[in-house]
Amino acid sequence: MLNTLTSEAICSGQLKGRLAVVTGASSGVGRAIALSLARRGAYLCAIGRNSKALEETVAAAQESAMATAFKMDLTVKENLETLVSHLDENGGKVDILVHSAGVIHQNPMERARIADFDCQYATNVRAPYLLTQLLLPFLTKAQGQVVFINSSVGLAVKRPEVGQYAATKHALKAVADSLREELNPKGVRVLTVYLGRTATPMQEALYRDERRPYHPERFLQPEDVASVVVHALTLPRTAEVTDISIRPMAQS
Repeated sequence: MLNTLTSEAICSGQLKGRLAVVTGASSGVGRAIALSLARRGAYLCAIGRNSKALEETVAAAQESAMATAFKMDLTVKENLETLVSHLDENGGKVDILVHSAGVIHQNPMERARIADFDCQYATNVRAPYLLTQLLLPFLTKAQGQVVFINSSVGLAVKRPEVGQYAATKHALKAVADSLREELNPKGVRVLTVYLGRTATPMQEALYRDERRPYHPERFLQPEDVASVVVHALTLPRTAEVTDISIRPMAQS
């Protein structure tokens, strides 16, 4: 099922026969990356919590390649073990792992709830850490690639109400940087993408909570992010892109 990718295929941007695991594939950036990988022939394992939206992603992906939906809460270890068992039964290799799932709660520290902090840690840090750890044998076997979709606040914090969220994103940066040092000698590439405001359902919900008008055309589009990520993934193996920062062209 999993074929070796030739240098010619890499240069032409094709991913035929590669196995890609994408979290947060129900919507937004995760969905855009999942569909872009499928259009290039990758076999897709799409992970999400919204059953209907996830099935829509998989149906769209199946127009181009094989795709399977995995509805699960990534914070539950037993769910991850079910996914690992499936992958082990189907070749035991993972060529691409994209971490795009995430949650955000905004509040200044004087009003922030520890329960919200715990939720963000569980989803934004612990889940990608644990899933990567469980898939390490599959990634090293395939000399695969790992992508962490991070946020611009993972580099610098310029708003007081995002302290909890930013802390988890700084932690995710540390996870990715350490993992790169560990896996590069084994032929595995690790990329972190730091996003500015992006037109996703999460962003729309934030604007709704803030009672501000939402103008998605002013933000990064999920397809923009997918284009950049897939280009980095299909570079020849003589190169590794380690960090990418993307922001909307129109700065408000």
